[in-house]
Amino acid sequence: MKAHRFALTTFGVAAVLALVVLVGTSTAFGRQDARPTAAQAVSGSITFDGIWTGAEATHFANVIKVFNKTYPNVKVNYKPVGDNLPTVLATAIAGGRPPDMADVAQPGLIQQFVDKGSLKPITYAKSTLSKNFAPAWLKLGTYNGKLYGVVFKASNKSLVWYNVHAFKTAGVGPAKTWPAFMKLASTVKASGTPPFSIGGADGWTLTDLFENIYLRQAGLAKYESLSAHKTKWTDPTVTAALKTMAQVLQSANMAGGTSGAVQTDFPTSVNNVFQNPPKAAMVMEGDFVPGTATVKAAAGTDYNVFPFPSINGSGPAVEVAGDTIVTFRTNPAIQAFETFLATPQAAAAYAKYGGFATGNHNVPASVYPDKISRSNAAAVSSATSIVFDMSDEQPGSFGATVGQGEWGLFQDFLRNPSDVQGIQKKLESAAAAAYKKGK
Repeated sequence: MKAHRFALTTFGVAAVLALVVLVGTSTAFGRQDARPTAAQAVSGSITFDGIWTGAEATHFANVIKVFNKTYPNVKVNYKPVGDNLPTVLATAIAGGRPPDMADVAQPGLIQQFVDKGSLKPITYAKSTLSKNFAPAWLKLGTYNGKLYGVVFKASNKSLVWYNVHAFKTAGVGPAKTWPAFMKLASTVKASGTPPFSIGGADGWTLTDLFENIYLRQAGLAKYESLSAHKTKWTDPTVTAALKTMAQVLQSANMAGGTSGAVQTDFPTSVNNVFQNPPKAAMVMEGDFVPGTATVKAAAGTDYNVFPFPSINGSGPAVEVAGDTIVTFRTNPAIQAFETFLATPQAAAAYAKYGGFATGNHNVPASVYPDKISRSNAAAVSSATSIVFDMSDEQPGSFGATVGQGEWGLFQDFLRNPSDVQGIQKKLESAAAAAYKKGK
């Protein structure tokens, strides 16, 4: 790794670090209370490995461009790695040559890096984060009691997308509570359209459904406990959530019935709802759903969205998949960029393209490109309970492996949703084995 060169005296470093805080805590959106001459004193080159490729990489390039308006002498070299990022980072760390920064989507992987001492704390960014994010978001970036990351980009996975025409035919509208949701489903079914499209061929869609139900029904503390396997999968709270989930997974409720749902992949589950006439009225998944559709459909006219319904009076809650920016080294340039990513200016530079949500509550709604993007983003920034996708927090062999662990066992549950206790025992056995191995 080439050594970084910085034109700073010891006194200059302290002044610049104070400046970094000022940059992230400006009082008016679009204005930064930093003196350009001081910002220009920060110089260097940053290596940054990320999962964003294609259009997403282009959007992040705009974030870097906005950063460079204040820090023109810092060059951020972003390398799009894609889904192989965990392997690439693990190999680089083992070889003693990790990048300066990275964006990681798996909290479990971050925890492993923290435990190995590979990551650097970012306490210098805490004041900026505290001004722009609710405490729940700081908690998502905290490991072993220290702040290690900024959750820069989030995906709202607590959404129900619906076919506008199917709802109009049935004479129904979005539901806010679970009883109203199931009544809505029954009315839609009676009108001649299966209420749900389930992408059961991709097991992660089933874990997302369970997690949204469990978060609302069991609460935040239990969700975190089950995520860490401090609560067993045979716990009564899991029993209750699986019984609620089984209400959705009845064969007559799903496009293609049980056999069809098991064979339906995620893109097809979206197309089932977005096409006209639809094969199903609703698909429950994240804010990335419209970008998955390959059929022609117009937002607001053909499809729309509402938040996942409340259960037993639960407050606003959002499950997210989040990209957390972490650092393997620290110096004034890295600190400046990491802190900048916690500002509304950084979020707005990406949000204007859509497909972006953030917990940064100081980002104006006007920067989002359309009404649906604004609605989804508002749900993320205003939620009282924010959790990461549970399967991303668990050992990969249990939480994120095709055909086994959670993904495979929830597919079994889709085939036979009446076998609640049987699937609980299998989930607990698989979880115990994965946590014992630690991978």
